[in-house]
Amino acid sequence: MDLPASVSEVEFYVPPYPFTSRDAEILGRMTSLRVLQTMSAGVEHLRPAVGENVVLCNGRGVHTASTAELAVALILAAQRGLPDFIRAQDREEWEPVRLESLADRTVLIVGYGDIGEAVERRLDGFEVDILRVARTAKPGVAGFDELRRLLPRADVVVLIVPITEQTRGMVDATFLSEMKDGALLVNVARGPVVVTDDLVAALSTGRIRAALDVTDPEPLPAGHPLWSTPGTLILPHVAGGSSSMWPRAYRLIGEQLSRFVAGESLVNVVTDDY
Repeated sequence: MDLPASVSEVEFYVPPYPFTSRDAEILGRMTSLRVLQTMSAGVEHLRPAVGENVVLCNGRGVHTASTAELAVALILAAQRGLPDFIRAQDREEWEPVRLESLADRTVLIVGYGDIGEAVERRLDGFEVDILRVARTAKPGVAGFDELRRLLPRADVVVLIVPITEQTRGMVDATFLSEMKDGALLVNVARGPVVVTDDLVAALSTGRIRAALDVTDPEPLPAGHPLWSTPGTLILPHVAGGSSSMWPRAYRLIGEQLSRFVAGESLVNVVTDDY
């Protein structure tokens, strides 16, 4: 579709979800752009296309409920062996086994922000202990420098960090080796947070397990060893895209537009240290 010449007059733009290469081209023609409001929480895919005079705002809060729900669903599905039961049902085979519980386990939330808090709220009542780690330490939340000390205590490790220079590849062979035997890694962050080759090697030993909403590469191509690695549950990056997303997205965009028109400060502004 051809763009109208008036695209150069756009000052406030909300790109489609998900963002595509076509949208990067459109941004290049928005010479009057002042605010770019994305519906995604992560903005690593947008930063290269954003001019220095453009305020970039992310979709913090839009995907919180949806992502937190899926994180808990992945934990429960992996702990209670649901993928194996579904495969047995497809074969029409009755195969009762004794499985792990979530109760009495320790869950480490890595990236304890808005979504991390929502995960903890949803785990309330499951009789688990919660450990919290964030980039900046605060009461009840350890800093990243404490992560390796806490890691061996966790039965479940949930990754909810943004992709930054600090977090890219942070889950490597050393990180995985420090996880407790039998522990579960849950990634609802970004695929490149985990070094895929190291994860495949660790999973292949059977010592740890993984439940992944995101992978690297993505989409995960047919024939990739991660598909057939034991103890692995893989979803196609669907955590944020549930029915709960859109009411929250519309509410955020409406509030931001009202602030923009009134000349008020915007929320969810992405800073250099994001």
